[in-house]
Amino acid sequence: MTNHLTIITGASRGMGLCLAQQLLARHHSLLCISRNTSTILALAATQAQATERLTQWPADLADAAPVAERLANWLACQTPGDVAAVTLINNAAVIPPIAPLHASDLQALARAVRVGLEAPLLLSAAFLGATRNWAAPRKVLNISSGLGRRPMASQSAYCAAKAGMDHFTRCLAQDEASQPNGARVCSLAPGVIDTDMQLQLRSTAPQDFPDQAAFVQLQLSGQLTSAEEAAARVLAYLQRPDFGSQAVADVRG
Repeated sequence: MTNHLTIITGASRGMGLCLAQQLLARHHSLLCISRNTSTILALAATQAQATERLTQWPADLADAAPVAERLANWLACQTPGDVAAVTLINNAAVIPPIAPLHASDLQALARAVRVGLEAPLLLSAAFLGATRNWAAPRKVLNISSGLGRRPMASQSAYCAAKAGMDHFTRCLAQDEASQPNGARVCSLAPGVIDTDMQLQLRSTAPQDFPDQAAFVQLQLSGQLTSAEEAAARVLAYLQRPDFGSQAVADVRG
């Protein structure tokens, strides 16, 4: 069997798009869940004569419960015997407008936590439940951040979501360790990536974001990794024989 099935959230831009493009080139079958479908990804699938291997769902992960239920139902319709390996990559995240908590928009805070923490939690539950009896190796890769492991002013919601992701991954690793064919799981920080998120951080007024100058310096000193290179490093980590031996890790470690 050569059919590697990968489910990715946030695959319409940034590192998520690069992950999807690189996996298509490796002949994986993809289910991509993003707020909008990607014409770039659809074109890549057409050029690779792989349109049958790409499925895109437009979905708002701020309302994750129906998406998780749809995923469980979709997986139940697959043929497990045809799948060599199955992986869920929880990549989607949102940074709300950068401001101290007292000055933050309540709806933006709620959205950031729902997309960044609630959605990975629910999708992981649906994925693991639906594939519980599959013989294929199963993996859950949660894309975390260094900001889940150290505090930063004006970043309460994003930091909290990533810290929660790290800790639920630790719990999940313990759950799966006791199960037959338990999934290997990891919450992985991918390094500092040159994406729209970095532009948002650099563009914030210093009085609202005390660390703004540090992020400007990261760009000026050439310390940002391209989305393409970050995706390649993440996929290399995913393929390591010891993937999952650390529930919380850093691609640079």
